[in-house]
Amino acid sequence: MPPETALPPGCDVLILEDDAALRRRLAAHLRGLGAEVTEAGRLDEARRLLGTLRFGYALVDLNLPDGEVLELFREGAFSENTAVVVMTAFGGIRQAVEAMRLGACDYLSKPFEFEQVPLAFLRGRRRRTAARREEHRDRGNDPAEEDVFLGEPIRTRLETILAAERRLERRPPPVLIEGETGTGKSRLAAWLHAHGPRAGQPFIQINCAALSEALAEDELFGHERGAFTDAKQGRLGLFEAADGGTLFLDEVGALAAGTQAKILLAVEDGIIRRLGGTREIWADVRIIAANHQPLAGLVRDGKFREDLFHRLHLLQISLPPLRERAGDIVPLARHLLRRLAARHRLGPLHFSPEAEAVLCTHAWPGNIRELAHEIERAL
Repeated sequence: MPPETALPPGCDVLILEDDAALRRRLAAHLRGLGAEVTEAGRLDEARRLLGTLRFGYALVDLNLPDGEVLELFREGAFSENTAVVVMTAFGGIRQAVEAMRLGACDYLSKPFEFEQVPLAFLRGRRRRTAARREEHRDRGNDPAEEDVFLGEPIRTRLETILAAERRLERRPPPVLIEGETGTGKSRLAAWLHAHGPRAGQPFIQINCAALSEALAEDELFGHERGAFTDAKQGRLGLFEAADGGTLFLDEVGALAAGTQAKILLAVEDGIIRRLGGTREIWADVRIIAANHQPLAGLVRDGKFREDLFHRLHLLQISLPPLRERAGDIVPLARHLLRRLAARHRLGPLHFSPEAEAVLCTHAWPGNIRELAHEIERAL
């Protein structure tokens, strides 16, 4: 089987089918592909298994001796992380559609070729991952417009970073962006992604300062069903959702020490583990981290791990505050005015020479963000 259609080695599969002969043949086929297979022939048996074991994939018949498999969907028995494929006989399409509405990711009509099963599993896994990516997809500005925000002093550094990423395309090193609040760290992260070797792949960002330690770990690493009191279903984490792309950790210095240790493992080895899980998961993710305070100072104060700092600091860029970019204030203001006027469906607007002179005299402690807010407030 070609790699793009291969199941992950050792993945856990549940087969729920009351036809013992068919169930055994399906199990043998999937074991031959390297899967760990658990078999069940009744709903009550499946309930017990789903309550104690974690499955990456499930192949389930719609109709069983003790009821319909739709009951399991309505009970929330399947983890969000489980790609469920239902099997249906002729005339059972309506039930299959209902199963997909309740959480199944695909269906197979009997009889089917056994080779269709792993293909259906992988289609379902891609849909699960795509849904999680969409939930956290960056909806910021078009990175193609962001050149105007890059001051001349940092362009050479950006070229150095992009050159290093091109040399190490298979595993690009982390990038650390430091700068005061409002200097454009998020914009620069999106720009680096759009101009780097993973352009076109997922770009997912998380504000680490906005979450408690428990919530941050849940968002980043996901959880298995039963990991904590309210974990009635499993959940994909952002490291998995960003697989193949970029994960932007904004305000990384706000993370708790325990979370920092887990991120260090992910950065060094590409390995994560969901909360409540025991299986190690490979995540091919390029990390961009940002912080409004220099991380070196947090390391000296014992608030940030030194080993993680050195891993993130391989490629580093500091964004100067707007008060140190006097020559960029007017071009930035003109660009922001054009964009805000278009957003509010206003005609072409321009600053008077006197207004531009006033802009250049202000200290702008809130940097580009403050400049944008003041322009919008004046419209």
